[in-house]
Amino acid sequence: MSPARIELRSLRQLALPIVITNLGTMMLGVVDVWMVARYSSEALASATLANTWIHGTTLLAMGIVMGIDPIVSQAHGARDGPRAGLALQRGVVVALLVSIPIAWLWSRCGSFLLVMDQQLDLAEAAQSYAMVQIPSAPMFLLFIALRQYLQGRGIVRPALWVALGTNIFNVVFNVALIFGKFGFPELGLRGAGIATALSRGLLLVGLLAVIGAGRLHEGAWTSWSRRALAPRGLMEVFRFGIPTGVQMALEVWAFAAAALMAGLLGTTALAAHAIVLNMAGISFMIPMGISFAAVTHVGNLIGQGSFKRAQRAAWVAFAMGGAVMGASGLIFLIFRHSIPALFTDDPEILVLCAAVFPIAAAFQVFDGVQVVGAGILRGMGRTLPAAWFNLIGYWILSLPIGWWLAFRCGYDLRGIWWGLALGLAIVAVLMLVWVHKRGPAKMRGPSALGIGLTEG
Repeated sequence: MSPARIELRSLRQLALPIVITNLGTMMLGVVDVWMVARYSSEALASATLANTWIHGTTLLAMGIVMGIDPIVSQAHGARDGPRAGLALQRGVVVALLVSIPIAWLWSRCGSFLLVMDQQLDLAEAAQSYAMVQIPSAPMFLLFIALRQYLQGRGIVRPALWVALGTNIFNVVFNVALIFGKFGFPELGLRGAGIATALSRGLLLVGLLAVIGAGRLHEGAWTSWSRRALAPRGLMEVFRFGIPTGVQMALEVWAFAAAALMAGLLGTTALAAHAIVLNMAGISFMIPMGISFAAVTHVGNLIGQGSFKRAQRAAWVAFAMGGAVMGASGLIFLIFRHSIPALFTDDPEILVLCAAVFPIAAAFQVFDGVQVVGAGILRGMGRTLPAAWFNLIGYWILSLPIGWWLAFRCGYDLRGIWWGLALGLAIVAVLMLVWVHKRGPAKMRGPSALGIGLTEG
């Protein structure tokens, strides 16, 4: 078997369960929105506004916790189990620390929406929806720490089964608490928030139970001690995690800004934008899974000192991300009339979607390459460049150009999407150039590893 096929097989084995896990986690939100929509349009509007704030702030915290990724993956490759276990402990501490400001931000959801000139009644309902979810913030971030710890060691199926099982309970929780079934009171939107919080808690409890029952921590663990609280060790997690969190937040808020621009074009444009973006979000789960697989595989190889093989794995991962999203783009192009018909029968929205889907097809390839590149850099422990690339690609180029094309050149929603595609293309090219110039093959010796050598 050729070296490239070996890397392809390794990445595929890691990526497939991660893709399904990501889709399962995403479906928790999809089911919530679907059930809230069946309750009332006002509840749907409030939940949508609240989730924009909740998801945007949560991604920043998730990225910080994911600072353990290069430490765990490289330690696993170096067969340093205690180092991986200590990284998890510090990830747990960091998750609890960052959950405090996240809880405060969620408590300010209504105030944020009022600053953004949203209706008072919607902002108040969104505030109630967010408040009941605050206890789940630390539980969800602890789940992320455990998931990344297992992924860094190549153990990817437990999170998959937990996510799928939680989806079943999430449906039951929503039916019971939103609509007042099974003897529970009808709580409407507030019930949806409680159901979401319970599901997040179940993710944590389920993964802890699987780890304990399967003794999955054996070989990569060390007894709890003051080393888990060592400032130098915690700062190492923050050093990798803060740029990752900023990178993810820059991306999600860029798309939120694009949605706000689409809203200025009218309800038809906003509806078409939502349909195209929803489909793009679903297809994005595949390269995101490849990206997570790249974190693990590239990091493991670097930990082994196999720098040239890690470079080859990086190029294979790039090719996988581009290929799957190329296929996705082809589907968008061929079925540009059929896909939006699944969501609406409004002829104006259908025509606009058909005009935007070909642009989204080009967008897909660039999106696949850039997200895989972010995973490669994270596996290397080089997380800062990706944050800079997103700042340049989205906020300096993409959004201003999209606004200019939409509102000055008369390209309406197509202009916004051309701006997004251009920004992603810039980020993708920067990722490719950086890996070519400074990728794993340029790393030499233990001192070149992305992780620190002392446990602090």
